[in-house]
Amino acid sequence: MSHVDPTRTQFDIFKGLDRDEPCEMLNLVRLRDRAAYPVDHPLHGTGLTGAEAYARYGAESGPVLAKVGGHILWRGGFRSTLIGPEGEAWDHVFIARYPSAHAFMAMVKDPEYARAVIHRQAAVADSRLVRCAPSETGEIFG
Repeated sequence: MSHVDPTRTQFDIFKGLDRDEPCEMLNLVRLRDRAAYPVDHPLHGTGLTGAEAYARYGAESGPVLAKVGGHILWRGGFRSTLIGPEGEAWDHVFIARYPSAHAFMAMVKDPEYARAVIHRQAAVADSRLVRCAPSETGEIFG
């Protein structure tokens, strides 16, 4: 089973959490070999790769991320999974930070973002999007 968009239940849980606290979103993204645009989309059948479609998503959604005060807090190159399902690999691993969940909601409701997200949907084979609340860093776990 692949996960590209949230279910209604997942989105309702997200919306029920504190919307005023800073919102950090852990993103794990696996791309398709070939982008899968809807048949009525102008890019359907053009042969774009998932990576090319995801790059379009980044270029078009980036200004909206900035407009709501968000930014990429951390990104890294996936190497291996030490604990978790074997064979699970990710093409993109990053944390996006939003000043609040209100800002995240503003982004996903923005018409410019709605036009950009079609590229993400065409590009992504599977993903995880995990909302986290920031906390103090330190030298110990827990």
